[in-house]
Amino acid sequence: MFRVVYRHWHLVLILNASLVIFANASIWGQDSTIRPVILRNDDAPQRVPRGLVKGSHLKVFLPSLPYLYTSHAINGALIKPSDEPRGWEYDMAVDHQLIDKTTYEFRLRQGVKFQDGTAFNADSVVLNMEYFKKAPVKYSKIDEVFDHCEKIDDYTVRFHLTEEYGSFMNDAMWMQFYSEDYLRLNPGGWNGKANCPNLSMPGPYGLGPYVLTEGYIEGDRHTAKAVLKANPYYWDPEYPKIETVTVYTELDTLDAKRMVLYEEGQLDITLTPPEDKVETIIAPFSKLVITPSTDNIAIHMNMITGNPLLKNLTVRRALNEALHQQNILHFVYEDEGRLSPISPYFPGVREVSNRLLPVSKHHNPYDTKTQARLRTILQGLNLKVVTQDRFLPLWRGIETQLSRVGVNLDINIKKSEKEVFEALLKTNAGENDVDWDLLVWGNDDWYFNHPYSTFLVFRTNNVWSTVSPDPVMNEYVDEMFRIAVDDPAFPDVCSKIMQRAYDRAYMLFVPTPNKVFAINKEVVFHPYKMASIPLWKIEVTDQHWSVRPPGSTYPSSLQEPVRILRVNVR
Repeated sequence: MFRVVYRHWHLVLILNASLVIFANASIWGQDSTIRPVILRNDDAPQRVPRGLVKGSHLKVFLPSLPYLYTSHAINGALIKPSDEPRGWEYDMAVDHQLIDKTTYEFRLRQGVKFQDGTAFNADSVVLNMEYFKKAPVKYSKIDEVFDHCEKIDDYTVRFHLTEEYGSFMNDAMWMQFYSEDYLRLNPGGWNGKANCPNLSMPGPYGLGPYVLTEGYIEGDRHTAKAVLKANPYYWDPEYPKIETVTVYTELDTLDAKRMVLYEEGQLDITLTPPEDKVETIIAPFSKLVITPSTDNIAIHMNMITGNPLLKNLTVRRALNEALHQQNILHFVYEDEGRLSPISPYFPGVREVSNRLLPVSKHHNPYDTKTQARLRTILQGLNLKVVTQDRFLPLWRGIETQLSRVGVNLDINIKKSEKEVFEALLKTNAGENDVDWDLLVWGNDDWYFNHPYSTFLVFRTNNVWSTVSPDPVMNEYVDEMFRIAVDDPAFPDVCSKIMQRAYDRAYMLFVPTPNKVFAINKEVVFHPYKMASIPLWKIEVTDQHWSVRPPGSTYPSSLQEPVRILRVNVR
């Protein structure tokens, strides 16, 4: 089998999962002849030095949820994200047990120090949770169900809840611990916002493998650049592997592409549009790493302050019916994703996703009679869109398909995600000063192996939702909070949430994306499926730009294209 892909600058023939490429040689500034390129195996993992590499520096661009992707590299919690099947591993805790339905006991790791050298123990946990109680985060239900934290001994604590809450372990990943200095410098300690964690200022205030030394990264505010340095007090001597990490949050997508593909030393890791896969492979400094994901693309319909027609269920259904999901998956995603309205890799969701196939699986949205009917319903609808530039390929596809049924889009491009959130998070209360009808953000899986990261937009009594009040849906979500993901009843409640959201067309649904990364050829990086980049595990070879001898050039033999690395494929 083979596949032929046409682009304006090259012809590519991919055989046997990208083993051979026939490409226009003028890409390298040579003649315009077509020549074969044999992809080599990636040997970078065999060339990495052991331990922390002196002088090493990694540069990363995170356009979506940068505060979540970097959080566990800076902060410590009882548990942290992992690509293990359960989605987490122990961090500041080494063991835990459920005493009863509302009491969790944790045994803490001993010999741990904060980044300023002060001791971490049960007193630290109790103090942090006292501050948390004063100004808790409000993205889930943890602000309502957490009661208090009790010290049992110097390295044992108990968390007491007000009601049964099966999602507690997912929230425990975000109840991160800060030094006493940080808590006293920040009024309330915790920020009481709709997003977390709190990375509001640089300094040696956390427990993670990296110290935030420059900038800050929160959901609603962040600097364009943040700098992280290896933590000399980190409890695990195996990590980190790299001395300095620079995180960018506001790069133009095209600039980021140029920096990682063609300008060595400017950028090492970035998410890239699937349409740039081939160019990434054949560029001199980059390679591709791809993984299935528990990410979703959230396209909100503004049923609160948007176009009044969006309150009409028939209109919302018609917008979804007009989308040809298979074409979006093929032409926009380059088949890097799944035909599922919500990621099928979540527990409880995979059992439901196959029967909740997109509308276009059952009929052809391009059928003449269907399009005539949709035009009548949609009445030449004009919709205002808020988006980051990273989603423009998707909007090109959506715009083309909706134009067939007379819908016009006015696309407003925002520089960074914080600007998108500024518009989104004021809408539930009707206070948004940005006029919008459709809004998109990268709803990457920050709740780790639990679908609430997707379901939170359907909880109509919180600021993340732009859906008209729906007490039935809110009760479904509350029921989900009570049940653990391994409970046999969990798929049933997921089914109720998904079916109602789908039947009532609460979002403009699009396929679930894979994560597609362009990375420097001399970087070794295995991404997680969720919204966490394990910066502490990333390694560089002795040929990386940051550690090569001054004045040396990158060997031409290493510039040859590398086969795609696909991880987490099961």
